[in-house]
Amino acid sequence: MAEQAQFEELARQLSAFGAVKRDMGRILPPDCPSGSAAVVTLLGRHGDMRMSKLAELLAVDMSVTSRHVAHVAARGWIERHPDPADKRSRILRLTPAGLEELEELSRRTTHLLTERLADWTDDEVAQLIRLMTRLRASFGDCRSAPLRLPAAAAAPVVEETTRTPAST
Repeated sequence: MAEQAQFEELARQLSAFGAVKRDMGRILPPDCPSGSAAVVTLLGRHGDMRMSKLAELLAVDMSVTSRHVAHVAARGWIERHPDPADKRSRILRLTPAGLEELEELSRRTTHLLTERLADWTDDEVAQLIRLMTRLRASFGDCRSAPLRLPAAAAAPVVEETTRTPAST
């Protein structure tokens, strides 16, 4: 098992990962904020689904999901159809315009990653994918179980600092 110092460094690196996410957010089309991109991407990956399933996959509540869905629907990227199993529910489905938006998002993301990781070998990219997949699997569905701290760590000491996580 890794040593405490390694876990502390991993925590710093994960915290600083926000810079990567911000950079990826900057490449999104102006009319497609990150929440909308997530909706289109999840529907492209998982297919038609109820709003409740989408909220679960987004790990946000229904009100936030509704706002994202309304934005995406207003652009014609999804359709909402009655659920045959429960007429009160709606099934969300990508439209042809939504599929085009998904292709554009994929193109932009692939271009950015190709540009930024140009000096990485294929093996290094494959290793990163494997390790990130394993990290996510180790956490499972972190939304369903609250973090349980040992009794000694129940009241963590917070350091006062002016540094952002990316500068540590």
